[in-house]
Amino acid sequence: MKKIAVYCGASTGEDPHFKKAAFELGKWIVSNNYELIYGGGKYGLMGILANSVLENGGRVTGILPQNLFDRNVALSGITKLEVVADMALRKKRMIELADVCIALPGGVGTLEEIVEAYSWTRIGDNSSPCILLNINHYYDLLEQFFNQMVTTNFLSTAHLNKLCFAKTLSEVTEFIDTYSPPKLRSYQ
Repeated sequence: MKKIAVYCGASTGEDPHFKKAAFELGKWIVSNNYELIYGGGKYGLMGILANSVLENGGRVTGILPQNLFDRNVALSGITKLEVVADMALRKKRMIELADVCIALPGGVGTLEEIVEAYSWTRIGDNSSPCILLNINHYYDLLEQFFNQMVTTNFLSTAHLNKLCFAKTLSEVTEFIDTYSPPKLRSYQ
């Protein structure tokens, strides 16, 4: 079974579209025969997503740092829970397990996780497609910033094209189906 790492908020945010997107992504994960790999939490978009996968008959693996496990944030009833020493190991483990990496809306932790996964594709440490599910224009400014990286010659257009800002799940499917890892960067 293929595995999909999803990074998202431990809160739901203000926009009701975010909750709906988390629920719909959960259904899409099951219908496309993926196992969910996520942060292991029961709150916010994380909880909505994981519960959607479970309610639709899917498998869910949570990767939770010990300090969060100790604070009782783990969602009960998931297929598997791995407790790791810290956030660095959580991020590494999620990337190791994933065939695809997706970010729903979230805060700085979500941003850190998806950007690290994408950064690792550029140096050859992650071969998975990286996608930001841009619900209700949430990631528009980030997409503009990545385009500015190209304009200022800190990122190539070829590498930017290996990151997807998707507005719909059909765009997610198309990106995954046509994805090939970026060519390794040469330093000159």
